[in-house]
Amino acid sequence: MKQSTRSPSELHERSEQRLMLLLLAPALLVIVVLLVLPLLWLGWQSIRQDGGFTLVHYQRFLTDSVYWMTFLQTFRIAAIVTFMTVVLGYPVAYVAAGLPQRWSILVLAMVLLPFWTSVLVRAYAWLILLQRNGIINSVLTGSGLIDAPLKLVNNEFGTVMATIHILLPFMVLPLYATMKKIPGELTMAGASLGGSPLHVFLRVFLPLSLPGMIAGMVLVFVLTLGFYITPELLGGGRTYMVSMLVSRNIEVYNEWGAASSISVVLMVCVFLVFRLASLLIPFERIMGTR
Repeated sequence: MKQSTRSPSELHERSEQRLMLLLLAPALLVIVVLLVLPLLWLGWQSIRQDGGFTLVHYQRFLTDSVYWMTFLQTFRIAAIVTFMTVVLGYPVAYVAAGLPQRWSILVLAMVLLPFWTSVLVRAYAWLILLQRNGIINSVLTGSGLIDAPLKLVNNEFGTVMATIHILLPFMVLPLYATMKKIPGELTMAGASLGGSPLHVFLRVFLPLSLPGMIAGMVLVFVLTLGFYITPELLGGGRTYMVSMLVSRNIEVYNEWGAASSISVVLMVCVFLVFRLASLLIPFERIMGTR
């Protein structure tokens, strides 16, 4: 009879691996049922029509200008929102990281305060603020700065403003987490070697904070691509994004195949965004695991 040549340590390791797989089984089952299977169904619907195989839903991206114009507008808005969140969020995270612990907690609490209300409530709040008879136009006209109310809503401006407000925490938090890990001795060493505050910031602090910045940019950009409520309420039908195109295909035309193909293309674009980010900085640094 052939005896096992495995050592006790190898047997113990294999036993631990089986136990880990057993513990992970419920989580893996949830992922398969709630994520993998719906994605497979989505891909299957995108290539089916009248019970047969077809690529007509994907051909519309080449023949129907509404499709690719909507994608271009969505990506342009996502780029604008991402840029503005970096401009607004970086100073906030920089100040919060440099403050004492109790004050930095207060700053982060103010950043996270919008999370206490739903996206729908915040979108309606911006609708009230930006409308022709809203608070902003009332203040501007009452102070004599403008003669007639500005058109701040039912256009791209209102959509971008509300989206920036909603997604700003997703930029501040990764930046803050990365900045807190930067040793203060490095900036002090740069200053002691004769570097000006601006030079030390540009050559030492800013490069070390790039992983947090890129992580926040990826989060904000990808989340903006899928926004629906904000452009629907504040766009007034003039700001048309991909999520609205998916909704119209289902609600108005009952075209599940067309809606599925749009979703698949958007998902591929999201994977490309992640791939591009990983080429700039490895995901281990972006996710803070290295």
